[in-house]
Amino acid sequence: MAIKDVALYALIEPVVTSMGFELWGIDYLSQGKHSRLVVFIDSPEGVSVEDCASISRQVSAVLDVEDPIAGEYRLEVSSPGMDRPLFTLDHFARFKGHVVALKLRAPFDGRRKFQGLLAGIEGDEVLLQLDGEEYCFPIDTIDQARVVPQFDD
Repeated sequence: MAIKDVALYALIEPVVTSMGFELWGIDYLSQGKHSRLVVFIDSPEGVSVEDCASISRQVSAVLDVEDPIAGEYRLEVSSPGMDRPLFTLDHFARFKGHVVALKLRAPFDGRRKFQGLLAGIEGDEVLLQLDGEEYCFPIDTIDQARVVPQFDD
């Protein structure tokens, strides 16, 4: 997690948990005037539009006071959804046995994108099975990871 993301997480997490939700993760995309902060929340009972709006108001108030982001940005609060992003080793452990898509920060074996069965974690590495082989990716080499929803026919 980038230093800015760690600081934002530290500000946002207490707000989200105090409202009865889990802060699944944050995604900050700095793009000049079009910067965007996405806050993913989760709950065993699910997440409604009203939940997102309520948390958005509270998080916005904290961010207005603390002012951790220079310039303009758009705040979005969302459920992680079926194709949820995976941010931490705990997330990868929870979704063992699911198909995931990974995008690496730098190429490995000439490619940056991998999709396969999440075999679990070992230390700080994510284990991915694809094409009959098992790959180990240190978590800090993974730029993005998402669960790939599987639908039965």
